[in-house]
Amino acid sequence: MSYVDEIIVKVVASNPGETEFHQAVEEVLNSLRFVVDENEEEFRKAALLERLVEPERCILFRVPWVDDKGQVQVNKGYRVQFNSAIGPYKGGLRFHPSVNLGIIKFLGFEQTFKNSLTGLPIGGGKGGSDFDPKGKSDREIMAFCQSFMTELFKYVGADTDVPAGDIGVGAREIGYMYGQYKRIKDVYEGVLTGKGLTYGGSLARKEATGFGLIYLLDEMLKENGQDLKGKTVVISGSGNVAIYAAQKVTELGAKVVAMSDSNGYVYDPEGINLCCVKDCKEVRRGRITEYVEENSSAEYHAGRGIWSVKCDIALPCATQNELTAEDARVLIANGCIAVAEGANMPSTNEAIDIFINNKIMFAPGKAANAGGVATSALEMTQNSMRLSWSFEEVDAKLKDIMINIFKKMSDAAKAYGCEGNYVAGANIAGFEKVVASMNAQGIV
Repeated sequence: MSYVDEIIVKVVASNPGETEFHQAVEEVLNSLRFVVDENEEEFRKAALLERLVEPERCILFRVPWVDDKGQVQVNKGYRVQFNSAIGPYKGGLRFHPSVNLGIIKFLGFEQTFKNSLTGLPIGGGKGGSDFDPKGKSDREIMAFCQSFMTELFKYVGADTDVPAGDIGVGAREIGYMYGQYKRIKDVYEGVLTGKGLTYGGSLARKEATGFGLIYLLDEMLKENGQDLKGKTVVISGSGNVAIYAAQKVTELGAKVVAMSDSNGYVYDPEGINLCCVKDCKEVRRGRITEYVEENSSAEYHAGRGIWSVKCDIALPCATQNELTAEDARVLIANGCIAVAEGANMPSTNEAIDIFINNKIMFAPGKAANAGGVATSALEMTQNSMRLSWSFEEVDAKLKDIMINIFKKMSDAAKAYGCEGNYVAGANIAGFEKVVASMNAQGIV
């Protein structure tokens, strides 16, 4: 049995029930065979892969809080500090009922390679809770966030671990948690990113993941003799990433015809009215079905099915495993030429294989959605320097980072004889920097 296969078997056996973590490890390690097979003896002796797939620290805690009826509620809290070889742990907090240890470990593992690709000095981490912010009052959310940070503060800090937002954690939640951290520690430092602009946040952070996705997509298309002008685009999701990906791709000449949320999707052949989506999601916190009430050209469809809409480019920006093998076949049959992941691991491994085998341009999330964490790291820099850059400055730095990420993954794929396989390229490029740092620091 090869070293890679041996580690995959061990991970499955020693982490029972954590299917998302198994999937992430399998996807990464399979694409690293090009590198590992060449260095198997050296890597085995140093137990390199064993150390790579094992988090440095997993923190689990309970989060008690009181709801508006006076009833005490209890949720589970998590922070997985996965790898600090190239810098302090960096990764978002996710508040969603689906959150469990396996999901947080998969996200932290992916984050390690994503952060490495940015070229910035940040390690990999992730955290969150099974708390659901939907339907909760502002007071309930504040009560939960304060209780959550009362436990988490012991393990985070500007030079130790710097969380950010993720699904269910926006500016409101970050603000409540930051206030509680400052209250307990009596320190005003950049311990969280995604903060409000009045207290240390960065311009362009809200737009960063979506904009960065399109900057990298644009580079991928250019390398393959294509461009965005005139292309038809389908975007799953209607949250922060989806909205700003839609904005930037429209600015560059493409037309977005479909977006979704967890209940269903809207199809608008005239092009999605983004102002309407922003008002619905960012102001009213409504559901995507409300879009058709204001746009007569649109159709609403309940449930899954957004990938059946004919398009040139598909951008999965919602959640993990939302794009299956069947969806991949439908997209290809409908003429899709490129897929770029705005969410974390939104495509199943089977779907990814189908795209690669059919020569569809495919940009994995650890590269394509790295703009958010890259701009979070730029926020950390601004906090340390006690200054703020303009929107244009941050956006220019973000664009340069995303162009460099694409170049790294493209060059790595070419160097290992798999040109055009951007999944392998992204994993190899991220892996090489992490491994070099781990080796330089000894057996830790």
